[in-house]
Amino acid sequence: MTSSHGPVPGVYARLGVKPIINAGSWLTALGGSLMSPEVLRAMQEASTAFVDLHALQLAAGEVLARASGAEAGFVTGGAAASNVLMAAACMAGDDPSKIDRLPDSRGMKNELVLFDGHRNHYDSNYEIAGATIVPWGFAGNGKPYQLEEAINEQTCAMAWIEAPFMKHPMPFAEAAQIAHGREVPVIVDAAAEVPPADNLTRFISDGADMVGYSGGKGIGGPQGSGMLVGRNDLVAAAYENHLNSCGTRAGVGRSAKASKEDIVGFVTALQMFTDTDHEAVWAGWRAGAEHIVDRLRGIDGLRVVLEDGDPNRQGPQAVIYFEHGWDGPDPGEVRAALRAADPAIHVGAGGYGDEINIVMVNVQPGEERIIADRLREVLSGPN
Repeated sequence: MTSSHGPVPGVYARLGVKPIINAGSWLTALGGSLMSPEVLRAMQEASTAFVDLHALQLAAGEVLARASGAEAGFVTGGAAASNVLMAAACMAGDDPSKIDRLPDSRGMKNELVLFDGHRNHYDSNYEIAGATIVPWGFAGNGKPYQLEEAINEQTCAMAWIEAPFMKHPMPFAEAAQIAHGREVPVIVDAAAEVPPADNLTRFISDGADMVGYSGGKGIGGPQGSGMLVGRNDLVAAAYENHLNSCGTRAGVGRSAKASKEDIVGFVTALQMFTDTDHEAVWAGWRAGAEHIVDRLRGIDGLRVVLEDGDPNRQGPQAVIYFEHGWDGPDPGEVRAALRAADPAIHVGAGGYGDEINIVMVNVQPGEERIIADRLREVLSGPN
């Protein structure tokens, strides 16, 4: 099997599936990210021997803690898995009798306060563990006194979500200080917040007690991996809720486990990420976005710009805004035409309006030309 993009890898050809051009970011539905040869070699090597997984997690945890500035950490089965484990740890601690009962959290502190504007597609992972989400504030804003009022004797944690275009009621450090003033731990979902590299340490530095990250997005590890870091006691409790070696039943977080290959692959990717010249990486993304912007200049009714430095954007992006009076295909039709191409092209949506954003983080060298030419054709006809 071949496509106009080149030969299809055999493993996909045998299944009749064609690769795509991913200009939509590190989305799980598009395969996350691509692992480097070094990560793949590390995983292959890890597969050649048996090892005590507990000892491996302890060793990996030291690497994760150094990278994040946390006291401890371990590798999970993804950022969603980390959310389950963080909530479980805050409710059951390391008490085997409580861990045995989750997600039945009756009799435990089981209320998790979450800013209403942070409610999202993934907060159900806290509920999977048995927590009850107590929203505070309003979708557009929240005040310190509203957070104070939401916390009571049943509160097990304050959760905080970091994501592109997420509206925050106040600086994270201020919210964390309020929660700590009431002796409530703070957990953070920062799944897609790396890069920038500073986000590996920012949340711990600003008061988080536990933070969960995806391993298969910007860090470049296995798609099924994640990173949970934080306070010694809470990380130990999260690990016990995953393992539950002292209880009579597997913990609610058992499905959050990571294989020896995933652990080694993630640690390798994290070490490579921390040693990366991120300015050079961003320069490459910028150059690709600039090519697309230049190729699409001069189309009436469109404003095509390079957006660089916006913290809501995952790196430099080419963004297409459809202005009043545009009489061509609407954004949905453009996306459909791109997906119908060979190879299919997936681009970003959302943002500051019904825009099309070309996210460069997974665009491979030369693909920016294919994207630009196809967009030019869809938006203005063959040229």
